Amino acid sequence: MLLLINLSDQSYKILLIMESTLKLHTLKVIDIKAYAFATIFVAGNIVLPQLCHLLPLGGQMLLPIYFFTLIAAYKYGFFTGLLTAVASPLINYVLFGMPTVEVLPILLIKSTLLATAAAYMAQRTKEIRLQSILLVILFYQGVGMIAEFALTNSFAAALQDIRIGFPGILFQLVGGFFCLKAIAKW
Repeated sequence: MLLLINLSDQSYKILLIMESTLKLHTLKVIDIKAYAFATIFVAGNIVLPQLCHLLPLGGQMLLPIYFFTLIAAYKYGFFTGLLTAVASPLINYVLFGMPTVEVLPILLIKSTLLATAAAYMAQRTKEIRLQSILLVILFYQGVGMIAEFALTNSFAAALQDIRIGFPGILFQLVGGFFCLKAIAKW
């Protein structure tokens, strides 16, 4: 954590930058660990949405199916993140009928965008920073909104993750940061 205080022009500016170095594991297709970690993260992406769906609009508000995809891709690389991104919505659909078949394509697109962006950012920066995670979220949500609008032709549907899911975006940002920090040295 770095605290900078700028006293120029007799104004006080405090900038708080939270960051931590990250021990990256880029797991390959032939690496059994990739499948083992993906299985753990998929399980998290099954349990967390079920818990969130106990609340009214819990899934739409908290966006739980993206959380462990972010962690998997940021910490263990693109392949593990992609396995988690694709398997989580499909297994949830087969087991629970959620997400609905109408929402499944956009969820797969957004999850894949998230895995791609998180793996890229982690590989590029090699550290855990709130700003980096925020950029990942802005990328997958922004491009995902465009894709959702293209698929549904509904601006309201495209903005749903921002309008209703803002608490989930904050959870991904803050929860993702602290979760990644907690497992940074593993």
